[in-house]
Order: sequence, then structure tokens, then C-alpha cells
Amino acid sequence: MFLFQETVGKLLSSFFKEDKTKLGGDAVLLMAEMLKVFVQEAAMRTLKQAESEDCDQVDIEHFEKILPQLYDFGLGDFA
Repeated sequence: MFLFQETVGKLLSSFFKEDKTKLGGDAVLLMAEMLKVFVQEAAMRTLKQAESEDCDQVDIEHFEKILPQLYDFGLGDFA
């Protein structure tokens, strides 16, 4: 989990406009957890989409169909 948190921290820091801006450990933990939940939600919705189409295998097209739902789930607040 540490490697994931380190990656999330570096990703968040890359958006800072000033070098002196700092990122707290709690913020990294929170964002890592939010990202984990978001990815789990995407996976579950994609699986349900495939099941609704009576498919035995999840394909990229199933993911593409649920993308608008993900936008409403969380991305819409940040985009």
C-alpha cells in the first residue's frame, strides 16, 4: 500500500504550481482511499454492464458504456 500512496502523492504534487506547496500525509491517505473506492466502483459497474448484456467476459466496450456514470459518481465534481 505504501508504494500506491507514494505514487498518489507524486501524482497530486505534480499539479502544484509552486514548489513550496506541501502535501500532508493525511491528504495522501485520503486521496489514495478515494481512488481505491473509485476504481472498485468502476470495476463493479463494468461487471454489471457485462452481465446485463449476458456476456461471459468483461470488455472495454462495457467500461466505455459506464463512463458517463463515473463522471456523475465523482469526476464531475473535479473536471
